[in-house]
Amino acid sequence: MQLHNLIDRKVLIENLMSEKFTRKTISFYRYIIIDNPREFRDQLYSKWSGMNCFGRVYIAREGINAQMSVPEERRADFLLSLNNDPILDQIPVKYAIEDNGKSFYKLSIKVKAKLVADGLDDDAFDVTNVGRHLDAKEFHDLVGSGKHIVVDMRNHYESEIGHFKGAVCPEADTFREELTMVTELLKDQKEAKILIYCTGGIRCEKASAYLKHHGFKDVNQLHGGILEYAGKIKQLNLSSHFTGKNFVFDGRMGESVDGQVIAKCHQCGKPCDVHSNCANELCHLLFIQCSECAGRFDGCCSKECCDQKNASENEPAIIRKGIGNKSGDGDVYRKSFRLALKSEHAVAGSSE
Repeated sequence: MQLHNLIDRKVLIENLMSEKFTRKTISFYRYIIIDNPREFRDQLYSKWSGMNCFGRVYIAREGINAQMSVPEERRADFLLSLNNDPILDQIPVKYAIEDNGKSFYKLSIKVKAKLVADGLDDDAFDVTNVGRHLDAKEFHDLVGSGKHIVVDMRNHYESEIGHFKGAVCPEADTFREELTMVTELLKDQKEAKILIYCTGGIRCEKASAYLKHHGFKDVNQLHGGILEYAGKIKQLNLSSHFTGKNFVFDGRMGESVDGQVIAKCHQCGKPCDVHSNCANELCHLLFIQCSECAGRFDGCCSKECCDQKNASENEPAIIRKGIGNKSGDGDVYRKSFRLALKSEHAVAGSSE
């Protein structure tokens, strides 16, 4: 039985774009011990591929984390398949805020060491001693009071395009870095009420336990994350305390919560919240770029990358790889380049 995709990416995308039926983008996670992750992975792939489901699913011994695109006509069958599985029975399912049905073009299910890459030794602290779970309305009211510390537990590129008003948004590139930053930033606030949030709630499960382990007394987390909050606030007809876009890890890259654009193009400073990866494959930096700059720089983050992307094949390899240090030297270079790009054009943009 085929348990992996064998079709070319371009063909898959063409097939997705030509579909005549609608899809629903959903997400769910659960921390639960899975005795045989590989066997469980193969069972799910066989079941869900047969329903024409797409998505990105991570399975580990500690549980499952999934973002998926399900055909509307098979949604009832899919939900039934969850409830008929002892591991997934009654798992909370969250629906996308904005959904064009084109979030994923294939089904990918991978076995990982952990659901969220955090670089932590979980034996060093009690990962089950999590913070108090707040529903969307409780979180909304506490944020609205302005009396408590609100912390965004996502990466910088996520919080840049959208966050809760007044939230602490560290310039972190990874979740592990975020944990260290937040602990240090709030080291003198261990008696305060801390309100943390992330996209769907899974990162906060680990983050709240980590903060409690480091002496924070009153840690609270938004249950279901931004996805749950956005849906509930709309249902209750309340004015959102989250402004801008919610970053999502699929083809859409983001979904607006309140219709506002709070970020700026990294190249010209104009209002923009559209993420792109630099078209120079040796760079591939994730950054914010407006349509005008995308045309001016041919989808690249800089003139250097634009020149490199368009370099002819007979140029010396060392010239074509010149800025390749951006990917070759790793996160340190990427972060410094990204911060310089933002800083330079934030100044330029403010003068327009």
